[in-house]
Amino acid sequence: MKASLSVSIFLQSAVLAMIVGSTAAFIPGATTSGGAGFSAAVLRANVNVAPVALIHRTTTTTTTTLSAARSDMGYKERNNNLKSVKKGSKKNSRAALKLLTKAAVSLSVLALTTTGAPHTALAKASGAVETVEHLHVGQKIAKYFQSFGLPDVAVLALISALPVVELRGAVPVGVWMGLPITTVLPACILGNMIPIIPLLFLLRNEKLKQLMSPILNRAAEKSKSLGVGSLEKQWASLAAFVGVPLPGTGAWTGAMGAFLLGMPTPVALSSIFTGVCSAGVIMSAITLAGKKGGIAALSLLAVLTGMELIGKKEESSKQDFLEAEPYWDQSNVPVNVYKNKAPFTGKVVSTKRIVGPKATGETCHIIIDHKGDFPYWEGQSWGVIPPGTREKDGKPHSVRLYSIASSRYGDDMTGKTGSLCVRRATYWCPELQAEDPAKKGICSNFLCDTQPGDEVMMTGPAGKVMLLPEEDPSTDYIMVATGTGIAPYRGFVRRLFTENTPAADAYKGQAWLFLGVANSDALLYDDEWQTVKEEYPDNFRLDYALSREQNNKKGGKMYIQDKVEEYADEIFTKLDNGAHIYFCGLKGMMPGIQDMLKEVCASKKIDFDEWLKGLKKNKQWHVEVY
Repeated sequence: MKASLSVSIFLQSAVLAMIVGSTAAFIPGATTSGGAGFSAAVLRANVNVAPVALIHRTTTTTTTTLSAARSDMGYKERNNNLKSVKKGSKKNSRAALKLLTKAAVSLSVLALTTTGAPHTALAKASGAVETVEHLHVGQKIAKYFQSFGLPDVAVLALISALPVVELRGAVPVGVWMGLPITTVLPACILGNMIPIIPLLFLLRNEKLKQLMSPILNRAAEKSKSLGVGSLEKQWASLAAFVGVPLPGTGAWTGAMGAFLLGMPTPVALSSIFTGVCSAGVIMSAITLAGKKGGIAALSLLAVLTGMELIGKKEESSKQDFLEAEPYWDQSNVPVNVYKNKAPFTGKVVSTKRIVGPKATGETCHIIIDHKGDFPYWEGQSWGVIPPGTREKDGKPHSVRLYSIASSRYGDDMTGKTGSLCVRRATYWCPELQAEDPAKKGICSNFLCDTQPGDEVMMTGPAGKVMLLPEEDPSTDYIMVATGTGIAPYRGFVRRLFTENTPAADAYKGQAWLFLGVANSDALLYDDEWQTVKEEYPDNFRLDYALSREQNNKKGGKMYIQDKVEEYADEIFTKLDNGAHIYFCGLKGMMPGIQDMLKEVCASKKIDFDEWLKGLKKNKQWHVEVY
């Protein structure tokens, strides 16, 4: 892994140690030089870090209220961390602020909420444990297991294996039990990892997945920050996610996140193990460091932060290594570089379901690694050749085209990956009252069933009809999609708003996205659209047509043509001023679209055929349906 990733993880560790060490003086019983008093304070602090099972049990209303407030603040903080940041230098500054404030807010509030309650003293040098007024949940669990005559090390491993307590809660308990840290740390790491191995395999069971769906949904929310990209990026993100002992992270959530991302089991296990070791070292340092440790961490933090920011300045250079010269020149757009007889072999990075449980069908986002050897532009398509042969004649399957759902830089912005948005094609047999596997879509099912590392035979890139004309940065783009027809527009929006490209820097127009799906659960990439809409309200508009949840002006179902018709006057004005309009999705969308446009033309006393002919002549009309 890159040195900068290690520095980032260490920075978070140092911040944690610094804040807890610095606040030790304000926690009853803590000493300024570390040792037993501070360790006991950390024990009390840490049981509040664990989100459920280790919440300090008191009868004081004020403490309970503050705990609820802390939990709410932590929830909001995590949600805020899921939002994208604006392009350019703001990306680095917001990332640094997020890293620092996440630790600062969580542990500052934690320090406030752990005052005023009695705490447990550590074992003395003789090994005797003082009688305490209150035992915290982690300690009560330890006492319970000890009552069965289990060795202390086994008790500690069992506590570490619990899904809410985990290692972050077990390390202070082990110190409270009087065990040396050289025994506590290995026992906690081993205990934390033991249930993770079977969990990753058990999650493959469909019945278990359905049973655990509420938990998996929460895990999906918490692990959104892991994002998508190359396998190396996912490995590093997951290790950092598990390795920083804050609320909502940990090995259990990390394992479910890795499963949802489709990471290979060996890769996921090595990443989680690295994160667990990191969390163990952090918790050991926090438990034993004291105020002096915090000051030392502060000094080192200042040095490393400076190094990190200097490195980030270099990394924040514009994404222009895949640009034409000038960037809008389309004279050398790659087309059909790889053909049927000599296809390109890509490897799947991840396959992830991206619709909710009530969506009509399953849609997946599939990231494919092409190592930078398969360049493409936004709006183009990849051809996919499914493995196997046709039953009727034994010949290889024909190529299926799929619009590329990422910018030329890929989801990880390295220029070495590309993404597809694929809906699994199935056929419901009315006689069988079940899906008929003999009539399912060959290629779509192949793609939706792929696992990381699987090979995909590809051709292309194909097409120029959906390219963005970027020479005039004030051009308005009207993008109309149904279902997976959203794919090329995701590439457009990322290029214009998310990435630090010359096109994004220059763009002054408005991109207007219309998406038609059945219901809210079937919305695709909604979180990305909402982020862009929030950050660029003047340059990005978004409208949905939800046929099963909305009604049109006539009281019928709201289809894509009905939603577009609501803004007919604005759209016609934009087109008159040179806007480009795009249509992508099932070919069945176009008759309804054209009928609606004819009616609008008639109401405006415009000759539809001449109007459409003019748009095509000026290359303002772009259609790609299937």
